[in-house]
Amino acid sequence: MGILSRASYVIRSKLNAVLNRAEDPSETLDYSYERLRDELQDVKKGIADLTTQKKRLEIQKRRLEENVEKHNEQARQAVEQDRDDLARRALEKKKQKMSQIEELETQIADLQNTQDNLVEKKNELQSRIEQFRTEKETMKARYEAAEASTRVSEAMTGAGDEMENVGRSIERAREKTEDMEARAAAMDELQESGAFEDALSDEDEIDRELNSMQRDGEVEAELETLKTEAGKGSVEEDPSVDAESEAETETADPEIEAELDELKDDDEE
Repeated sequence: MGILSRASYVIRSKLNAVLNRAEDPSETLDYSYERLRDELQDVKKGIADLTTQKKRLEIQKRRLEENVEKHNEQARQAVEQDRDDLARRALEKKKQKMSQIEELETQIADLQNTQDNLVEKKNELQSRIEQFRTEKETMKARYEAAEASTRVSEAMTGAGDEMENVGRSIERAREKTEDMEARAAAMDELQESGAFEDALSDEDEIDRELNSMQRDGEVEAELETLKTEAGKGSVEEDPSVDAESEAETETADPEIEAELDELKDDDEE
């Protein structure tokens, strides 16, 4: 097989595959049915034309038969008048007309046979068309049912092209969402660690650290104040404190003690 032959074969194969995928059986069946109906119409038209031609020959035959009768009458009149020459001429014309009538009868018989054959074929074709129409509707119903069943099955199993596209869309959306969540978490982590400076603030890392130390110092000062008020301050005790004050210190309010313990826990955290 030559290169051109192989190329032609490959092209025809691919074209045939494309046509098979694009072919709709319902449309193909309807088209075939319409073609058969067109053929039936052509056969009917042929029968009508043939019958018309036969009728023309029959009309021509009747006219010739009338001429034959006319020539017979002419021959009798010529004999009565002793005009054998006229009688002979009339009989010759009669013979010619009869010969033409025989030819016409043969043609009419042939046309009649052809007409009978065409009518028989027309009836057979019409019967086949009716049978094909029934089979066509049955096949279309079966195909549409199978197509609907396939679509439902593909939708339920996710095997169809549309469901595949939907699945891919969901997968892409999930990936983008996870990427966005990871990026948001990373930004929060960097913001909390101070790796990124606030674009709306004039403070730098040193300012933030100094402010944090100041806040810690304020918390410690407030804690020492609370301890002093509770009698547990770190300041040096006055030796003149009497035994009554010591007793009051030992019997401090348990609610204050609990609050101090809670503040200690918060500070350690």
